[in-house]
Amino acid sequence: MCGRVALFTPPARLARILDAACVAGLAEPGPEGWHASYNVGPTGTLLGVAPAFPPTGEGPTDRASDPGRVLAPYRWGLVPPWADDPRMGARLFNARAETVATKPAFRHAFRRRRLVVPVDGFYEWGPIGRGKRPHYFRRADGAPVLLAGLWEMWAPKGEGGAPLRTCTVITTEAGADLGDLHDRMPVVLEADRVDDWIDPDPADEHAFASLLAPAPAGTLVHYPVDRRVGSVRNDGPDLVEPAPA
Repeated sequence: MCGRVALFTPPARLARILDAACVAGLAEPGPEGWHASYNVGPTGTLLGVAPAFPPTGEGPTDRASDPGRVLAPYRWGLVPPWADDPRMGARLFNARAETVATKPAFRHAFRRRRLVVPVDGFYEWGPIGRGKRPHYFRRADGAPVLLAGLWEMWAPKGEGGAPLRTCTVITTEAGADLGDLHDRMPVVLEADRVDDWIDPDPADEHAFASLLAPAPAGTLVHYPVDRRVGSVRNDGPDLVEPAPA
């Protein structure tokens, strides 16, 4: 599973790396709803890249008016449009690659509302003695880690209340880079496969299966970090520093 990430690269830089436009106000210092964090957990704010004019599901995207990709904030934990209570999203921060196309909470988003979640790194807990210890994972080449995700827009019933843009991160079986630490890992995309993943009108939806695979060996590096990352109340750059032996 993936339940903690570090996200401290400024949105404007992530937008440049991913050739995306920022939604209004996101590129400004200290944007409302987002701040640099070394310990983002479910219900916290992530950033996501999706097509600028995602389809509603009623028809294809108007590509003539589509300016490309947009980087926007999302609450981590997908809330399906039919949910009565947005707190449901606290349990839906991950979607399993094996069932994402069929599970009711995710299947509609999987067909039409895919996005990429850029992070600086993520944490996984591995066994040590009788307990567990967190490890921090980042790309070996220093680039942002691009996670495959889904998004939905939830709105309260009746009048009043602001709509909520939410997302989930897809996980798959662990690859070689996780060793014996964990049996699951987030789906990590390469930069040249971003368009393949977020394309709202793919030629073959079955092609997604090849993207939802473990990252090739050597993509990620990791090292143990302080157990304080287990509480989202703790934050700061020291959380991604290697822990003393």
